[in-house]
Amino acid sequence: MTTDQTPRVASYVRDTLSTGIAGLDDVLSGGLTKGRLYLLEGTPGAGKTTLALQFLLDGVAHGEKSLYVTLSESAEELRASAASHGWSLDGVELYELVNELGLDPESEQSILHPSEVELGETVREVIERVDALQPNRVVFDSLSELRLLAQNPLRYRRQILALKQLFAARGCTVFLLDDGTTDVQLHSIAHGVLLLEHTPREFGAGRRRLRVLKMRGVKARGGYHDFVLETGGIEVFPSLIAAEHHADFAPVTVTTGAPGLDLLLGGGLVRGTNTLLLGPSGAGKTTTAVRCMLAALERGEKATYFLFDEGRATLLARAAILGMDLQPHIADGDLSIAQIDPAELAPGEFACRVREAVERDGASCVVVDSLNAYIHAMPGEQFLILQMHELLTYLNQKGVTTLLVLGQHGVIGEVRSDIDLSYLSDGILLFRYFEAKGEVRTALSAVKSRVNAHERTIRELRLSRNGIQVGETLTDFEGVLSGLPAYGGKVAMLRSDTAE
Repeated sequence: MTTDQTPRVASYVRDTLSTGIAGLDDVLSGGLTKGRLYLLEGTPGAGKTTLALQFLLDGVAHGEKSLYVTLSESAEELRASAASHGWSLDGVELYELVNELGLDPESEQSILHPSEVELGETVREVIERVDALQPNRVVFDSLSELRLLAQNPLRYRRQILALKQLFAARGCTVFLLDDGTTDVQLHSIAHGVLLLEHTPREFGAGRRRLRVLKMRGVKARGGYHDFVLETGGIEVFPSLIAAEHHADFAPVTVTTGAPGLDLLLGGGLVRGTNTLLLGPSGAGKTTTAVRCMLAALERGEKATYFLFDEGRATLLARAAILGMDLQPHIADGDLSIAQIDPAELAPGEFACRVREAVERDGASCVVVDSLNAYIHAMPGEQFLILQMHELLTYLNQKGVTTLLVLGQHGVIGEVRSDIDLSYLSDGILLFRYFEAKGEVRTALSAVKSRVNAHERTIRELRLSRNGIQVGETLTDFEGVLSGLPAYGGKVAMLRSDTAE
């Protein structure tokens, strides 16, 4: 007689509850599992209270009952904190376990005399309040005070288990707030653990990150996720995983708007690829990027320009002088220019802004100008290359035409870059200065293309009232890659009044 040893698979449908923060719900694969107890850890000022209030207010918005049990702050302080974000706590029950009477040495408030009276009285008070309100969502703030009152680890663990059983029996979804050090025993009791970090930087805003240390039965996104705490609450930026984002598109070649540049690139730019514009300051990288973007706008596409280095007004004025008026496209809503402050930027936030431009605004052309400021905003960021790899892979898989501007140090002679992104780029346009007939000119060459049979020639680039003009091949040009190009003088140069 044989027996079937195949394990039985039980069906399980997770009943989720939103945290009130869309990005955090994404990290948690839909939100929190209902009726469970969660631990929220972080140092003072990390954002625990703000996150907890958003969690409770989301419950109020969905017709649920919410309870905030506080040992560390008064109800008035909590209302003031909520008001700073423009929130009202109407609908959230605030319960102070320590009030003015509890601060009186002669008072019989047992919570302040754990050596004389069992801490169980604290739990009984919470039970009474929970039974009276029957809340769906509960926040207990904070465990640090409860740990002090318990006086020994065994007693503290017993009280946490008592609270867990209390809330579980009543179907409450609970956040326990703790600003102490990592407590492994407490982690084993909680259904899930979230860690909030706030790391100061020498200049600019401190970096805030969260990490899911534990989440039973949930495939949460691993690693750190950047978030910001501003007026209006917390916004979480889930780390980008390019493999999760695919779109069907035709990898067709499109014009750059400059015939000479199209020839150099082997026909133009290809959808679903990224091109790196590499060269010294002032060589024409931004103007070339604007010309390519304008061609996309003229085809009826939408575009987003992420501007790090110069002011928005300066970019628009310069483009208009060169015959590339961007204002009509901004007015039509086809072009969005996002002015980025690198001192306030987190890597995850930038990736999220790019995703919004593509998925929400429908941008099929994205320009990042420049990567230098983006890199300098994150000194010591060890995994910047990996983040750029995910971002560029995401854009390629979405069929976006991406232009990346990267300035090099130096003007004449040896030049160098802050970071090597050449292997991540599908195409590279190299800009170099050269001298001819007593005038400083710009040479342009396509040194890499993964998709087109590009020219391996060197052409002259000139900025004019019609944008950019790319001249004939400079056959007597030598030394461009060494940084000291020399021109023999047999091929005619572009004149400054040509095509103007």
